[in-house]
Amino acid sequence: MGTMILPLCPHPHVSLSSYSTLPLKQISIGKIRNSVRALSTSPFEMEQPMRGRALMEFPHLLAPHKDLMVGLISALDKRLHRHLLPSSATVPPDAEYYQNQSGASQGSLCINRGVDSSPIDFILASWLHLSLPNGGAMNITNIQGYLKSSTDAPHFQFELVQCSPTYFIFFLDLIPRKDLVLNPDYLKTFYEDSRLEALRKQLGTQVLEAKHYFSSSLYFRNVVSPTGIVVSITCEEAGKTGRAEEIIRDSIEPIANEVLEIWMDRCVCKGGTTIAGENERDQLEKRDRMIKSRAIEMDLSSSMPIQFGQEVADRVLGIIRGLVFWQSRD
Repeated sequence: MGTMILPLCPHPHVSLSSYSTLPLKQISIGKIRNSVRALSTSPFEMEQPMRGRALMEFPHLLAPHKDLMVGLISALDKRLHRHLLPSSATVPPDAEYYQNQSGASQGSLCINRGVDSSPIDFILASWLHLSLPNGGAMNITNIQGYLKSSTDAPHFQFELVQCSPTYFIFFLDLIPRKDLVLNPDYLKTFYEDSRLEALRKQLGTQVLEAKHYFSSSLYFRNVVSPTGIVVSITCEEAGKTGRAEEIIRDSIEPIANEVLEIWMDRCVCKGGTTIAGENERDQLEKRDRMIKSRAIEMDLSSSMPIQFGQEVADRVLGIIRGLVFWQSRD
């Protein structure tokens, strides 16, 4: 579940977390954990702040889907661990993993706020396994990176939703924080001079099954950048996952990894324009807060109680709402 849940998936009471990557080897979670530990020397860094035990297990996912999520989170660990506080500082154990009374719907949540010296506001990673009225289930995986108002660089959004064994939706974007018509230099810096458009076209060339996904939300369509990837993918082999696994492993994974690297390089490490003026900071904060709060009230507030019951929904939503209205400037 994510800070932004938008109605992309055509299933009742279920939607994509989307308020809202550079090839990695498929290796075991144990090996990844050991390699990340080896990169750290201090006790703080050894905590591996992006990792929640429940989150990294990713039950029910196809193997390449799980490898993709573990790889993306490991890449964030490796590059940004000095920027982040442990998830345990924000998310209590009863929200790190949660389920409904029957156990048919499950979820996990990991939120890392940025340290004071970092341009990162917070990074949110989540997984949802949701039971459907027809007896099936869908899996939603989501990683979002938000920056503080001290910079105008775009936010990061990754989401992969498996609606059935052969039908899924893929959303990947660097979310613009300025009007691209009024700010052509911003458009050039983050979108024209990067490989984002080439990567968007690459997916369309490699995956003939990919079709542009038109969200029912006009608001969502206005938030996505011109280079954003929002596609639905339907594999013809009914009930078989071979083609879906191939697409995730060979096409989605390398593209998702490269976009994540672009975000870490250009937006986090190099950053955008440093925002010194109070008025410009206020405008950035207002835009960020409106997008987040609208998304939560538009969808999460209704879908979470239906899937998990009011008590669990209140507990998890309370943490996420706290992020929306807490925003660090420094």
